[in-house]
Order: sequence, then structure tokens, then C-alpha cells
Amino acid sequence: MSNVVIQCVLYLVILVALGIPLGKYMGKVMNGEKVFLSRILSPVENGIYKLLHIDKDEDMTWKKYAVCAVAFSVIGFIFLLVMCLGQGILPLNPEKFGGQSWHLAFNTTSSFVTNTNWQAYSAENPSGGLSYFTQMLGLNVQNFVSAATGIAVLFALIRGFLRVKKKGLGNFYTDMTKIVLYILMPICLISAVVLVSQGVPQTFREYQEVDLLEPVTLEDGTVVTKEVIPLGPAASQIAIKQAGTNGGGFWGLNSTHPFENPTPLSNMFEMILLLLIPVGLCFTFGRNIKDMRQGRAIFIAMFLMLVVALGIVAFNEQAGTPQLAQNGAVDIAAGADQAGGNMEGKETRFGIATSSTWAAFTTAASNGSVNSMHDSYTPIGGMIPMLLMMLGEVVFGGTGCGLYGMIGFAILTVFIAGLMVGRTPEYLGKKIEPFEMKMAVLVCLATPIGILIGSGLACLLPATADSLNNPGAHGLSEILYAYSSAGGNNGSAFAGFNANTPFLNVSIGLVMLFVRFLPMLAALAIAGSLVQKKKVAVSAGTLPTHNAMFIFLLVFIVLLVGALSFFPALALGPIAEFFQMIA
Repeated sequence: MSNVVIQCVLYLVILVALGIPLGKYMGKVMNGEKVFLSRILSPVENGIYKLLHIDKDEDMTWKKYAVCAVAFSVIGFIFLLVMCLGQGILPLNPEKFGGQSWHLAFNTTSSFVTNTNWQAYSAENPSGGLSYFTQMLGLNVQNFVSAATGIAVLFALIRGFLRVKKKGLGNFYTDMTKIVLYILMPICLISAVVLVSQGVPQTFREYQEVDLLEPVTLEDGTVVTKEVIPLGPAASQIAIKQAGTNGGGFWGLNSTHPFENPTPLSNMFEMILLLLIPVGLCFTFGRNIKDMRQGRAIFIAMFLMLVVALGIVAFNEQAGTPQLAQNGAVDIAAGADQAGGNMEGKETRFGIATSSTWAAFTTAASNGSVNSMHDSYTPIGGMIPMLLMMLGEVVFGGTGCGLYGMIGFAILTVFIAGLMVGRTPEYLGKKIEPFEMKMAVLVCLATPIGILIGSGLACLLPATADSLNNPGAHGLSEILYAYSSAGGNNGSAFAGFNANTPFLNVSIGLVMLFVRFLPMLAALAIAGSLVQKKKVAVSAGTLPTHNAMFIFLLVFIVLLVGALSFFPALALGPIAEFFQMIA
């Protein structure tokens, strides 16, 4: 157990140590300050504005900013949908994959446009798989721009707090250009080179057929002597899938695949990338609103929830289950020669500590990539990643959207605390009035609404049972996890659940779109209202929003909303399974 603790602490320390300077850098970029890349990238940036006829100095109202963000996503949706449907006649398709079915194409497109990257297909499988062209120019482009859209909306909200009696929140297209050019591209370029150095493929060669070292005899007596090795331009896509909190695997096994994640170094590097930008944005927030205490308070609230979640997952996976230990069937004691605990569904090269840390990081980050199979986790070990998604991707969450989701909870906390103690509801110097509260409630409740309605409808449909790999409580957990992943814009899965059916593809796709765009529009509406207000002077009636009491209240409100929304569903799924296990 001490080895598990040491590894988890090491990952957290490295994450924070890198996140602080990155936060400062991102703040400078979005403020238009000079950074070390300015001399190289400024001519490129200005060339993009000239080529696309963008007025970089235009100051958009929240409504125009919202229209641009949605229209940009709609255009991307159409292009990606056409690629998925028609990839059979497009180039860079050495395996001759045909187009996806209409419902799978809708699901795939909804997934990548919303930064979810849920995959109801295996990318290297001829049935529903994707060509190099679709992966690169379809999915990979959306990996960049969907991540950038979330960050852009966050900075519009920051300007809403910072500016006084204005109307403009900045220029959506200018923000997008800066984010992609100065933040995402440099991080991903470095990351792709590191991944290639570890053995991740970056090639246009077709799949290779190789001889097995030993023949394999299947259950039906067939002897297999050859295997097909999938290749492709993977490193460039894996870099942004991790850094942009996207998460879609280049191959079906995601980061458990030895080509996506070949070595312990690549594993640690990818795991740090999962949360690097969301952690950095907490410090960017404090810097750009000119009060680092506020950024630190939100960071501490998120960090505490992440640490607790990680601890619970790691403890339960290391403890294993009574069934594994029954009659000495499996030795679950950790030792020099084995990890012990519940190693089902985990790579022996990574063990429990790294697998548990990745599971917590990826569901906290709204990333969704996996280096182990969450369907094989213990009931409580699998419930915590599910709960992290249910909370609304606010424990760091996705790039930008996680932080503006947490700011929605902060506004809700200020209002509730003000009612309790009779203090004026203010946040960051701006008075919180009924309009802001209505929008904040939409930000906070969109995820529970999407998850519960979607999973409820799926449970009512008898055909859904055919998609389950397990009956009973665990089967319900598979359904609940799938819609939690869609509702949290996460993308990971209890892999035993076959979601590639017309109803499941369409319903999960609709949940992803709903939960992505409703909070985004509500956050922009809050920004548009706040930017027109004057600053309120701090007084004896102002509730401090940077101290330990506020951090406690913020965490309490996040968990309270999650508990009130999901406890009945969790009680019928993973909690019921836990009690069945120990009975």
C-alpha cells in the first residue's frame, strides 16, 4: 500500500508543479501579452486574421459570442458527419473502410464536436472503423477546436467578472486562434515527439500482417498463425486527445493498447497531460481576475475532491474483493513479485497504483481515455469514476468547461451562503441577482438532467438488456456509466456495454449535445450580465470567497447536488452490487 501512496503523491506533485507556470503562460497569451513564442507565432496569427478576414479587435456581445461558438460547432458537425458517412470514397483509407451507419456517424460526430470522444466503435475494426483521413482531418481537428471552444468560453466569463459597465466579452475567433496557436499546438507538438520516442506509431503505412511466435488454437479448433498489426498516424492524435481532455482512442483499446501507451514513461507523460491544462487554468483564473486567492480557492476545492476520489479508488482496488480471496483462489496480497489486489482488467505493466490514478484523473478531467477496463473494477472502485462524471465535470473537468462549471457552483454557493447568514450575494465584486442564479442553476443541473433522463429511457427499453454484458446491479451500472460518460462529456465506458444500436447511438448523442451546449450558453449569459455591472465595494456584509470556509461550502454544495441527484440511481447500481459482494 505504501508503494501505491508514493506513486499517487508523485503524480499529483508533478501535475501541480507543471500546472502553475502553464497557468501563468496561458493568462499572458489570452491577455495579449508577449510570451516567448510571440516572435515566431505573431506573424502566423496575423496572417490567419488577414486570410479569414477576422477583425481581431472586435468586441462581441455575449449573444454574438454565443452565436459564433454554436455556428462554429455546427459547421464542424456537418463536415465531420459527411466524413464519417462517406469515408469509403475519401483518400488515406488503406484498409478500405466503408462509411459508418447513419446512427453511428451521428453519435461519433456528436461525441467529437462536444469534446466527449465517446466511441461506440473500434477504430481498427472494418465494421464501423475509421480511416486515417477521418481520424486526422475529422476527429483530430475537432480534438483541437472543441477543446479551444471550452477555453474560449471560460475567458469570456473571466472578462465578464473583470470588466465594468461594458458590453463586449472579446472576439470568439481571436480567442480560438490564440488558444490553438499558442497553447494547444506547442503542447501537442512536444507531446507527439515524446510519444514517438517511446514507440507510438506516426505513419501512413497500411496495417501489417505478421507471423505469431507461437500458433494459437481457438475454441472451435481453428489454429491462428498470423496477426494483423494496426498502424496509422497515432502519436499526433494521442497528444491532443490527452492534452485537450478529449480521450478518444486511436484504436479500440485506447491507452491500454501497447501502441498508444508503450512504456511506463509514456504512461506517466500521458497521465500528466490529462489534467495539465485544467489545473493550469485555475491559476490562470486567479491571475486574470487579479486575485490569485480566488484561483487558489477553486483549485484547492477541486484538488481535495480529486485526492479523496483517488484514495477511495486505489484503496478498493488494492483491497480486492472477497470473491477473489475466497478459498485462496487468488493471492491478493501485494508483494515483491505481484501487485496484489484486483488486477482484473488491468495491465500488469502498470499495476494498481497507476491504473487507479489514471481512472480518477481521466474521469475528473472529462477526458475518457483509459489504461485499464473500468468494467472490471470493484463496485466502489468503479462507482467513484462514475460519480466524478456525474458531478458535472467540475473536479478540474474539461479544458475551460470544467472551470466555468465550477464557477457556476461557486455562484450557487455564494447565493445559498448569503441566504443562510443574511449576507449580500456577491462574487468577485459583482452582485449576484436572479438572472445569474437562473443561469447558474442551468450550468449545475444540465448534467444530472441529461444523465437521469437518458439512462431512465434506456432502462425502459427492453432491447437495452441485449447490450449488457452483465445482469442485475452491475448491468444497471453499465447503463448508468454510459450516460454519465455522455452527460459528463467524458467518453470512457464500462466496456461490457454494447452501445452501437440506433436507439443508444442517437440518445447518447443527444445527451452529449445537450450537456455541452446548455451550460456553455448559460455561462456566456452570466458573463453578458456581469460585464454590464459595476464593481461592488467589499463591505462587512460581503462573504469572503477565498478562505477555508468558502472552500468547504463549495465542496459541500457540489457533493450535495450530486448526492441529491444520483443517490437513488447509485443505490440500485454500484452500492447494491457492493452489498451483494460482501453478503
